[in-house]
Amino acid sequence: MSLIPKKLEKGFEALLGPLVDWLIARHVNPNALTTIGTLTLVGSGVAFGMAEARLGAFLLLLSGVFDMLDGRVARGGEVASKFGAFYDSTLDRVGEAALYAGIAIFFMTGGVPGWLTIPAVVIAMSALSFSLIVSYARARAEGLGFDCKVGIGQRAERILGLGAPILFFDAGPNGYLLLGIVTLLAILAFVTVIQRIHHVYKLTHKKRRVTQVRHAAPVLAEYQGKGE
Repeated sequence: MSLIPKKLEKGFEALLGPLVDWLIARHVNPNALTTIGTLTLVGSGVAFGMAEARLGAFLLLLSGVFDMLDGRVARGGEVASKFGAFYDSTLDRVGEAALYAGIAIFFMTGGVPGWLTIPAVVIAMSALSFSLIVSYARARAEGLGFDCKVGIGQRAERILGLGAPILFFDAGPNGYLLLGIVTLLAILAFVTVIQRIHHVYKLTHKKRRVTQVRHAAPVLAEYQGKGE
């Protein structure tokens, strides 16, 4: 389940279509787009750390555009590779770490009232930790052969949910808006971790039950045959 409406997602993808075609026609390497997107996200973290919240939000949203472009260019240009997927996933984590580190620095350097500094930093680090676990859970599940794109706090929601409000309203009075959003993102990421664990649990137990039934069928047939 995604918090972003499918119509909005498809509409934005349609807007990006001509740009994707232009990049493919010029043989732009999708790994280059991944690198630029990560550098943009690191720049977002730096901007937040320097208390330039609106600039940080703009760069965060811009990095999301690159995040959408690289995969589409790779698939559309038929240059998708296992290394490209690994590179994209790894740099996403690097950028995310830089983003939340910048937000934590913002909280540490007067972005929120003094009595809230430590709780705010803990919340920022919790949001980072849970978001990394969300990504790890999907990667580990896919490594085991399961699809695991479930959850209400996926990457797109985190980027849009943090970037859009801060771009329009800045960090809010005493940084309360930014702190509130980061708190919400931490909760959503935690819930998503639970959802993915539950999802894989169901898949593995369903597979186990099917295997047990298949193994039991020949034994049952043999037993029934002896009774005739």
